[in-house]
Amino acid sequence: MNFVLAPAKLNRTNLLDFDRKGLEAFFVEIGEKPFRATQLLKWVYQEGVEDFSQMSNLSKALRTQLAEQCSLDTPEIVLEQIASDGTCKWVLETSCGNRIETVFIPEEGRGTLCVSSQIGCALACTFCSTAQQGFNRNLTTAEIIGQLFAAQKRLGSAQKITNVVMMGMGEPLLNFDNVVAAMNLMMDDFAYGLSKRRVTISTSGIVPAMYRLTEVCDVSLAVSLHAVTDELRNELVPINKKYPLKELLAACRDNVIRSPRRRITFEYVMLDGINDSVQDAKAMVKLLKTVPSKINLIPFNPFPNSSYRCSSSDAIDRFRAVLHNAGMVTTIRKTRGDDIDAACGQLVGKVQDKSRRHLKLQLVESERAA
Repeated sequence: MNFVLAPAKLNRTNLLDFDRKGLEAFFVEIGEKPFRATQLLKWVYQEGVEDFSQMSNLSKALRTQLAEQCSLDTPEIVLEQIASDGTCKWVLETSCGNRIETVFIPEEGRGTLCVSSQIGCALACTFCSTAQQGFNRNLTTAEIIGQLFAAQKRLGSAQKITNVVMMGMGEPLLNFDNVVAAMNLMMDDFAYGLSKRRVTISTSGIVPAMYRLTEVCDVSLAVSLHAVTDELRNELVPINKKYPLKELLAACRDNVIRSPRRRITFEYVMLDGINDSVQDAKAMVKLLKTVPSKINLIPFNPFPNSSYRCSSSDAIDRFRAVLHNAGMVTTIRKTRGDDIDAACGQLVGKVQDKSRRHLKLQLVESERAA
């Protein structure tokens, strides 16, 4: 890997595109010692320093070189919305003008950040608003980790991000290298230092990438299941036509074999009259009997022009009871942020202000100051 530093102010090298291994290679390439990588990581991710001149344990010559030829560019928060339940959604703009959405979900004792991996999504899952927007491009490592950087900077010391879920816009495993590099930074002791149990990647079932992920990155895995037969899953999650349930579950078993104490989280959106019958629940018990798992039942969150409806509370409770009685760990996800289109399946990279309570950043700042 060659790192060629561009002339000042032209095509600067964004150092947020590198995890620790990449940064070590970068510094060696420019004639510095590898330990400079850990120094820079601590300044950026632990101290929040964005000005190279303030990184006092780097030599003056190196600080000058980095300032002239490198950058620490992150997406910029251009709009903030706060839901009635405290969920916060940020619309961030990348350097090329694309927009992505990131959601922070505060809870007692924890704060979860839902991070996007792509602009749009190519998988065309029929119940997901993001998928209806089509696919634009993969996010860079800097644009992925930059969401965490921007969010923590925005939250300040008042709230801490304790968990990260790669469940925002896009299919993370179709942006494999950039996503893995970003997750490495999330878990690096010299960066954010999150536990591997607190970093979760969600996939619709890109089977070859699932095997590869098991080899290179030890994070928690969530799988978007949503149907218990290939026939229905082909309709709801079209990637199933390429990687059917038998292959998907084999990849899941491989993942948990490597980490015996681990369970796969299976996400299952509840669609009225589609996949929510007691018979569907019994079929799920049979389907997942050989995979250590926990089930997350997700009430469907509506979006414009969708033909689906959310299952009734009674139907969801009946479904959960079948799984619970079979000894399966099952939770019903509490819908958060739906009044600002921040709930699961609603992120589209633009603002649809259902609540008419969207807050421009200047207003938010003035209210918080007061």
